[in-house]
Amino acid sequence: MSFSGKVVLITGASAGIGAVTAISFAREGADVAIVGRNEDKLKQVVQECKRVGRTPLPIKADVANDDDAKRIVNETIKKFGKLDVLVNNAGIGAYGSILSGEILKAYDDIMGINVRAVIHLTSLAAPHLVKTKGNIVNISSAAGFRVSTSPPQIAYCVSKAAVNHFTAGAALELASSGVRVNAVNPGPTRTDFLQTADAPITWDDFKGRTALGRVSEPEEVADLILYVASDKARGITGTTLLVDNGRVLM
Repeated sequence: MSFSGKVVLITGASAGIGAVTAISFAREGADVAIVGRNEDKLKQVVQECKRVGRTPLPIKADVANDDDAKRIVNETIKKFGKLDVLVNNAGIGAYGSILSGEILKAYDDIMGINVRAVIHLTSLAAPHLVKTKGNIVNISSAAGFRVSTSPPQIAYCVSKAAVNHFTAGAALELASSGVRVNAVNPGPTRTDFLQTADAPITWDDFKGRTALGRVSEPEEVADLILYVASDKARGITGTTLLVDNGRVLM
């Protein structure tokens, strides 16, 4: 899948799925803009992209900040002149149950990044994607199809269900303009997500909670993202594509 001549913007690209996806797009010839809050980690991703492909544009920014969101799109267009693919990957997790009284804080912490930023960046990028007949890939989660209370992550599940629904709505609205919108929904994937969320579990704990008895590597998710963003998937829009080792089945 060649992305030569294509411009790809990826949020949450300083680590995990976002970083691996950025490297994969660079390897396939794309010009990539990578967004993250950790400047040192962004620099590492720049070097990895440069090693296999074109040097990306690093943008240190917080997607939940409205001014930063505008700057992200503006800097990408200023550097590359267009936008073909938006990958809304930035996301966080937070734990809190109803009875503990912590669920509202978890909800407030999560929604600005996991949902509002996706909607905002989509609205900012859409006019540029209409010009290129490009597409959007929202990184959601298998959690958008199920609810887990151990650990208590209702708020996170709600945020990903919202991303799934927004994906369908955006796909329907933008279809007449030639822009596709899809969601990729990973299940347990070996990244630093659990550590960042201060989770009381490890990825190995999830092996027994998937039908295939395994946890994905981020490269598997990146492969699906690239496929959905490519012309090979030109007939796919408004879908939520699971790569979860059968987690939702359990």
